[in-house]
Amino acid sequence: MTASLARRAVAEFLGTGLLLAVVVGSGIMGERLSGGNNAIALLANSLATGGGLFVLILVFDPISGAHFNPLVSGLARLQGTIDSGTLVVFVLAQLSGAIAGVALAHAMFGMAALAPSLTQRSGAGQWLAEAVATFGLLLVIVGTTRYGVVSVAGAVGAYIASAYWFTASTSFANPAVTLGRALTPTFSGIAPAHVLGFVVAQVAGAVAAAGFCTWLFRPRPQ
Repeated sequence: MTASLARRAVAEFLGTGLLLAVVVGSGIMGERLSGGNNAIALLANSLATGGGLFVLILVFDPISGAHFNPLVSGLARLQGTIDSGTLVVFVLAQLSGAIAGVALAHAMFGMAALAPSLTQRSGAGQWLAEAVATFGLLLVIVGTTRYGVVSVAGAVGAYIASAYWFTASTSFANPAVTLGRALTPTFSGIAPAHVLGFVVAQVAGAVAAAGFCTWLFRPRPQ
């Protein structure tokens, strides 16, 4: 039986919130324990995020599909697996969940609930990195769906953990995550003024991925 829209929205809110708590919290812990070594902090941040994504997708996929990302929900709308009303509800749940997740991470580390980031992330290289990261994320999701949720969860977690390292932007690939990370003055933050550039690049990557995946994964002729 399909879960009610309310239950699905709560799953998206909670899943996105816990994802941001993992991203921001592990960034804070990594920064505090790394002794100023950013490589070690990023390693901790990427491993925690990849592992957290794997678990969260397994937990919430049976309820909402475990999107945690407005662009993944948008792809689901294009594929016809959710309707427009559900898309709007999911996006609102994801955005509010992201903010709540940052506040939760800050509370665990004795910080103010929300504060703007000062981390500068802008420029053509950063935008290209976000387009590539988002393109790759949707390609991974579409390409592994036929193998089942465990494969999707593992592939998405592994991809995001690796994309922390091979993209100049450290792979946000998610407008909700980008919004949340603009509200933390910590290792994982992004200055609010740079959010729009990231989101535009993410949307461009998602549009390209949607078209490419439609062509690449179309059914083979009988």
